[in-house]
Amino acid sequence: MPRNAALRLMPVGDTDSFTPSPKRPVRVRARSMPADTHFEPHSHAWAQLAYCATGVVQVTAESDGAGGEITYIVPPSRAVWIAPGAQHHITVLEAAEFRTLYIDASATPKGWSGCRVLVVSPLLRESISALDAASPERPLASSREQLLSGLVLDELTHADIQALGVPMPHPQTGDKRLRTLCEAVLRAPSERATLAEWAADTGASERTVARLFRDELGLSYQQWRQQAILAHALPLLTRGLSVSAVAAASGYASDSAFTAMFKAAMGQPPSHFQK
Repeated sequence: MPRNAALRLMPVGDTDSFTPSPKRPVRVRARSMPADTHFEPHSHAWAQLAYCATGVVQVTAESDGAGGEITYIVPPSRAVWIAPGAQHHITVLEAAEFRTLYIDASATPKGWSGCRVLVVSPLLRESISALDAASPERPLASSREQLLSGLVLDELTHADIQALGVPMPHPQTGDKRLRTLCEAVLRAPSERATLAEWAADTGASERTVARLFRDELGLSYQQWRQQAILAHALPLLTRGLSVSAVAAASGYASDSAFTAMFKAAMGQPPSHFQK
């Protein structure tokens, strides 16, 4: 049975008690989520930071490009910023201590639009934990909550941004040949076929598919495939698989080549993400 064949569908739930405001711009909602929990597509009037203290989650959200979507794999050292109004859905890949930060639209850093992956610094991680403890259910913020909220927002503004996500063509308006090819690669990440070989299965030429990648997804095929491999490899590493096993499952003939690619993209070797 596929891993996601028995998803636990979860309602978004009551967010009224966590609704941010200009006076309380950052609210933290903490939940323990078992693997295969899934939140149906939804959106908020405020921004959201999806972060897990432990575990791995998958966030799929609207892209700010040609109306497609992009999927992010989020280990504890990363978080996804979701813009106000962006439709998104979340699946828990590995049992997670999930932390959702609801952030008032007035506190959105200048120039931020769409979604992005942020590197979670040790200070940001501890600030989120402290803010969670300092935000009881009451109508007014304490002075400690106000100070911590300001610190969290400042850390978000200065956090490193990482190009980590797998964009997909829009399911209705995107090119169906390109979507078919992308889905095939995602189903078989260890396959070492060339773009010409993948394209042949869709009935399009290599040149046509290469153009579609650039026009619809803003990436070359090689850039896109690397993002897909990272998304495939991260959950395997967090489950404790060896680097050799993950490299082979990702289509790499040698551990060293996989490790070099991974470290260049993530800033840390694959071993950093193992349990």
